[in-house]
Amino acid sequence: MSAPLKETAPTGGPTPPPPPVSKASARPGDRRGEGVVLNVFSHGFLALWAVLIVLPLVWLVLSSFKTDAQIGGSAFGWPQNWDMGVFSRAWEKGIGDYFLNTVVVLVFSVPLTMLFGSMAAYVLARYEFWGNRFLYYFFVAGAMFPVFLALVPLFFMVKRLDMLNTYQGLVLVYVAYSMPFTVFFMHAFFRTLPTAVFEAAVLDGASHTRTFFQVMLPMAKPGLLSVGIFNTLGQWNQYILPTVLMQPQSGDDPERYVLTQGLIQLQQQQGYASDLPVLFAGVTIAMVPMLVVYLSFQRQVQAGLTSATLK
Repeated sequence: MSAPLKETAPTGGPTPPPPPVSKASARPGDRRGEGVVLNVFSHGFLALWAVLIVLPLVWLVLSSFKTDAQIGGSAFGWPQNWDMGVFSRAWEKGIGDYFLNTVVVLVFSVPLTMLFGSMAAYVLARYEFWGNRFLYYFFVAGAMFPVFLALVPLFFMVKRLDMLNTYQGLVLVYVAYSMPFTVFFMHAFFRTLPTAVFEAAVLDGASHTRTFFQVMLPMAKPGLLSVGIFNTLGQWNQYILPTVLMQPQSGDDPERYVLTQGLIQLQQQQGYASDLPVLFAGVTIAMVPMLVVYLSFQRQVQAGLTSATLK
């Protein structure tokens, strides 16, 4: 009885190429190795970035407790005398007045920016009307306009309104220059809110004003908190606008410098009688409130930044 025949490949023909190996069929060890390399690189970059941010802040605070000789001798040396009196000296040399002026301006400018910006963004995001897109891009274009290009016409405009070196003049300018970013951010956030809630409020007889303030605005709280923190940081650290608009116009006109101006003024007043610890203490006083605000609300800021994309 003959053996069963087996099918064999024809001899003399070309050998077929091996099937391609897909990425899905790659070995799990290779994928794990790539993930480890990526994690090491990303964590290393974040650690380097943290060092570049934290070290200057630590050096600034430590320099407040040094003397001029210690600062000039060794920039990275440890303070020998932890004297808190340097902060009181900085406060008495004008930092207290500059701090108060900055707080007064921000108490009005930030809430007004949030109110007007959220109202404009809500209308542009939820209502369709002729010119809607034009107004939206008009606001967005303001965020790309460098502030220093408008300093000269802005100065004469505020001067014509008789608001130079006044709190209300600086507040109005801060609100105007913070509106583009606020409208851009809140417009994207309001578009993610569910339409069913708006329709339910309308069916219940709520007016447009009541629907906005009592229904839609509370739902946009994460976005409001995030953009409010950014506006606070930006207006707190603003230097160009106060330098142009908050200068005494006469000998009887009082100085209403904000913190950024005051620190430069403090440095210029020292002259040859240098008191570097006082200057470092003033910078620390200006820096600490913003660090406290950001660290206190960092989770809310992250939630506001990611909620629009997650929805």
